[in-house]
Amino acid sequence: MGPDGLRFDPESSAGPRLETRRTSRLSPLWLTGVGAIVAPALHSATDVMEWMNGGFTRLQLLLNYAAFLPLPAIMLGLHAAQHGRGRWPSLLGALGYGFAFVYFAHTTLLALESDLPTYEDLWVRLGVTYTWHGALMIASGVAFGIASLRARVYPTWACSAFLAGLGVNFTLALLPLPDLLQTVGTLMRNAGLAGMGASLVQRLAESSGASQP
Repeated sequence: MGPDGLRFDPESSAGPRLETRRTSRLSPLWLTGVGAIVAPALHSATDVMEWMNGGFTRLQLLLNYAAFLPLPAIMLGLHAAQHGRGRWPSLLGALGYGFAFVYFAHTTLLALESDLPTYEDLWVRLGVTYTWHGALMIASGVAFGIASLRARVYPTWACSAFLAGLGVNFTLALLPLPDLLQTVGTLMRNAGLAGMGASLVQRLAESSGASQP
């Protein structure tokens, strides 16, 4: 039995079965699913704002911070929904990915406080520390993504998009290309997370509907 009534059948390939007695629209799983849609979408929107403005703006950074702040909890929630199948790789991947975004949220506040104009200026300011947290995000994300593929709780396309985005981020980091192109990988990652969140919300909605007399 998972949190909020998620029941896992190890012999089934159809994903988790939901016990609706304990699920509600304010349950942790509902909030995880909605958060996994909203936060990544907001993150990608701030990337578009940065591209359109040619750098940081105060509003863009504030929205970026709002997108980053809940990601550690969202990742743990996504893990909790598949913990019966994802096990330790899923947990460690979710923890590492979430921890990286604790740091990235801090860098957003630093950019706000220091009035840094661009991502390049932020990277120069932070240097190797930023790079190491980027590496942590990629390594942890790969662990979580592969565990999610094997768990078969979330759609294959969502897990694949998440992993592909990490691959794009890693590849572009090694090439002498504009940092703005990293938004391509970020968009793919965020689409994958949003797909996982949408799948979770859909399962909960279907299960709740089935429980109605």
